[in-house]
Amino acid sequence: MNAFLDWLHFSLDAGEQGGRRSILRFASPGDYRQFLKALQAKKRRSDKWHPVRPLALIRGISCPAPPEEIPRRWVDKIRLEADGAIRIHALSRGSSALDEGIPWGVRHIQAPEAWNKTTGYNIRVGVIDTGIDFMHPDLQHSIERGINLIYRTVPPHDDNGHGTHIAGTIAAANRLQGMIGVAPRASIHPVKAFDYNGTAYVSDIILGLDWCVRNRMNVVNMSFGMQTRSTSLLQAVVNANHAGVIVVASSGNDGRISEIDYPARYGQTLAVGATNEQGRVAAFTNRSGQIDIYAPGDKIVSAWMGGKYREMSGTSMATSHVSGAIALLLAHKPGLTPDQVKEIVKRSAVPLRGTKAPRSAGELNVMRMLREADRAF
Repeated sequence: MNAFLDWLHFSLDAGEQGGRRSILRFASPGDYRQFLKALQAKKRRSDKWHPVRPLALIRGISCPAPPEEIPRRWVDKIRLEADGAIRIHALSRGSSALDEGIPWGVRHIQAPEAWNKTTGYNIRVGVIDTGIDFMHPDLQHSIERGINLIYRTVPPHDDNGHGTHIAGTIAAANRLQGMIGVAPRASIHPVKAFDYNGTAYVSDIILGLDWCVRNRMNVVNMSFGMQTRSTSLLQAVVNANHAGVIVVASSGNDGRISEIDYPARYGQTLAVGATNEQGRVAAFTNRSGQIDIYAPGDKIVSAWMGGKYREMSGTSMATSHVSGAIALLLAHKPGLTPDQVKEIVKRSAVPLRGTKAPRSAGELNVMRMLREADRAF
């Protein structure tokens, strides 16, 4: 272990100078425990080791180090990959006034018709995003404890707006004076992993998933993506799935026909594409046979920083509708597994409109979803 620590010490210098980060995963639980013990001792003696962050969910670490070869004796014991950048999935940002209490997307998926049966009560939704506006009047009854992964000593305040918009669609609850989301009695747990530019490292997402698993989230909303496959992120998603957490991810906004972004491309997520008010696939959405469900994502008005509202488009917005719908489903039928939820969501979907529309997945519909759950389980 000392030889490995010496190599890592040298790599920290090179990584800091080049502004690059890496993720290292240990094959052996024993090696990982031994490393963590040695790391704690190093951190007590030197500030140089403080940027090394344990990633317990994948038995790994993140650190400023270039993705170069590991010492030969460790090549079978440690896997190394670049800690890449990942971005939120949103397009237009037009200022907007709220024209009615229930946005079109919430109505379109028939969420209001379900509220006499389920409102998402007691369901915990982790929103890994840019944080949340704690003072927004439509969200104050929905926000629960979260975490800021960028500045650990500061609450996860939103300095971008995207996370607040996502949270509003999922669980806003101010029908008389503001807006109401898909699951107005669900609990939002903000996990701030993205900076004010809407950018994060893959390791930040892994830390966010780790927090969501340890704090027993039922659903995790991941409205972001990248085109590069990360084995470390896949392992984190797989482990979250095995822990019973339903991970909902957006497909991306590049208009690609045959492929979608990661992490939506992983089979253990529920991959979401976007539709418009006519129930047609939005032009911007990435689409392929890997998409599990489509949902409203075009011209969506939701909460914004400073107690305001904003219209945005993107598969991010579609994903938040699906996360809210799953909160309604889980409150109605507690104990469903991630695989069962995916099956219900897909089997209850409404066929998409348009002669060229994909036939491999349909559009989200809450009432059909609840009926399918009652029938099958």
